[in-house]
Amino acid sequence: MQIRGLLFLLALILLAATTEAGKNKKEKAKKDGSECEDWRWGPCVPNSKDCGLGYREGTCKEESKKLKCKIPCNWKKKFGADCKYKFESWGGCSAQTGVKTRSGILKKALYNAQCEEIVYVTKPCSSKIKSKSKGQSLD
Repeated sequence: MQIRGLLFLLALILLAATTEAGKNKKEKAKKDGSECEDWRWGPCVPNSKDCGLGYREGTCKEESKKLKCKIPCNWKKKFGADCKYKFESWGGCSAQTGVKTRSGILKKALYNAQCEEIVYVTKPCSSKIKSKSKGQSLD
């Protein structure tokens, strides 16, 4: 009987400790959070050069905040890192211009970014001719 009592007491102590830890997390979230719901966020501004770690400023009524953000260094597209697009496959190579084109439809605008609904991107045509004979045997 004494063992059951000790186990019951131990369980109560663990339950109380877990409840207190949960309260502290909730209180901290309220302290850091804001009552304001209409935040306006600016673009991600890199700390140096044109990519890498940086920050984004937000304002809501009289409040302002800074959030950490990151612009990938391979992201040099004119439509920005806050506009996410679903792209179709690359089109055929144009003999006149030497480039191929594809379009993207806006999927998501992060942080209320002003994004174009449809964007077009181009890249130079590959001069390599792909061989499909790999792995095939000649009979």
